[in-house]
Formats: sequence, structure tokens, C-alpha cells
Amino acid sequence: MLNSSHNQEAYFKRCGSMSTPSTISDLKYLKIVLETALLTAQEPLSLAVLKKLFAEDVTIALISDILVDIQADWCDKGIELVKLASGWRFRARAEFTPYLNRLSPEKPPRYSRAVMETLAIIAYKQPVTRGDIEAIRGVSVSSNIVQTLLERGWVEVIGHKDVPGRPGLYATTRKFLDDLSFASLEQLPPLAELETLIVSDSAQQDEQLPANADQRPLDDEADNLELVAE
Repeated sequence: MLNSSHNQEAYFKRCGSMSTPSTISDLKYLKIVLETALLTAQEPLSLAVLKKLFAEDVTIALISDILVDIQADWCDKGIELVKLASGWRFRARAEFTPYLNRLSPEKPPRYSRAVMETLAIIAYKQPVTRGDIEAIRGVSVSSNIVQTLLERGWVEVIGHKDVPGRPGLYATTRKFLDDLSFASLEQLPPLAELETLIVSDSAQQDEQLPANADQRPLDDEADNLELVAE
């Protein structure tokens, strides 16, 4: 049986020391630097941020090529390198999520139908005003619903509509796409899939309408939602 000292010796012989001077002409070393940064990052890293890793002039094109190479290296692993809206990051493959969830029994935040319908309208019809959202949903939109989405970082005000009162124009953020693992709005799934995040038994919790508000849904709620995805 090998002793601890022998194991350490074998490790250093195999892995060596990373202190050996390397230059940007060493593509293997560049790859290690990028891979290390991505594996230890808490948030997606853009190409511009990754370029800052190097004091030398490493081009964006070269970094992009190396990232594709890293993707290929991890193609048969439980972790994958993906490109999201705000940059690149490593994540666990979806098929391993059930196993990982057993290590973190806390459930992620879930949202009511009212919140998800509002989010869907903003995502598929952006930019929209609160009045636009109310016209599509057929009910008043409480400030709590909009505030929930703003605090979650999924929507933001990107301007104001040039009409009396200058209402804010809402649009989704890069964080929204990152959290759903999309690189662009073009990758948004059909509305029915987006609705899988809805917690139906709390559908009324997030929506506290004024007493004089019209709380009656449209006659056919399904048709109403189809308008959002057009």
C-alpha cells in the first residue's frame, strides 16, 4: 500500500508546478488560464472580461476559438461550458440536476400565475408599458407584481413611452436570460414551457388588486396567453 508521502510525490511528478513561466504563444497555457477563470467564477464572464486576464494583447477571436476548444474537452463530462446572454460559464448538465438537488434540499423561488403571465408578456412583447400588460391580461397589474420582477432582476425600465404620463417601458434583462440558460431572446421556449415555473396553488398570493379593479379574467384565458406568444 502506498504511503502518503509517496502519493504526494506521485502527484507532483504527474501534475508538476504551474509556476513555470509561460507566454501567450503557449496556447495550452492560455487555455488553462481561461478554464481556471471560468471554473472559479460566480457569474458568467464576457469575452471582454476574459481578455482582461492577460496583460498581453490576446485577441477576442483567439479567446473565442479557445472557448470552443474547452467546450469540446468537456463534452463527455457532467459539467458543460455554455454561452449565455452575459457571457460564458460552466454549469452542470440538466440530466444531473436531480442528483445535485439532493445536496440542496432548499427549493428555488417559485412564482404565481399572475407573476409568470406578466413576465411572459414582457418577454414576448417587449418593450411594453404596464397599461399594455393590463390590456393583454384583462386585469389590473398590481405594483407588487412588477416590483417582484424588478427585484428579481428579470425586468427593467429601458425608457418611457411618448404619451401623456410617459409610462415606463419594461423589458427583460440579461440576468433573466442567464437564469433560464438562454443566450438570446430568440431561444425563448414556447409559452407553455415557460409556464412550468408557475406555482398554481399560490396564484393569488402575489396579486393584490385594488377593490375597484376589474379582477375578471378574459372569457378564454388560454386565448389571452396565445396573444403573448405571437
